Amino acid sequence: MTDMTNPFDTMLKAGESWAKTINPALESFTPKGFEAMMPMMSKELMDSFWGKGMNPDGLDTRTRLLLTIMGLTVQGAPMQGEAGEVQLRITVRHAVEAGATKQEIAETIAQAGLFAGLPAMSRAMELATEAMKEDET
Repeated sequence: MTDMTNPFDTMLKAGESWAKTINPALESFTPKGFEAMMPMMSKELMDSFWGKGMNPDGLDTRTRLLLTIMGLTVQGAPMQGEAGEVQLRITVRHAVEAGATKQEIAETIAQAGLFAGLPAMSRAMELATEAMKEDET
């Protein structure tokens, strides 16, 4: 295999092409635009989807979202451009809504840094701080 194209970039370009075919106005759409459209789910709704509502003996929503932040950081989502940044910021905002503290989010990202490396951890911290500041306003 001689083509060293990032599979994420290839998938993103294919999705953009598909979206433009369906609606030419989507040509100027960015992942940041999706973030602005994404509604904040209430803790109760998240609990019914992912938390104790579906699995009373399982993980609660807060823990699931902290694990998602860990996974996104380890996968390098914050380093994959705007789409990865959007994923992380949305997850951080929902984790706060589910009851996670700033300290818990910071510790989760710091722990992920052991596996993801310093650049991914630093960028994830910046994005999480950004998302939490947006929530305060």
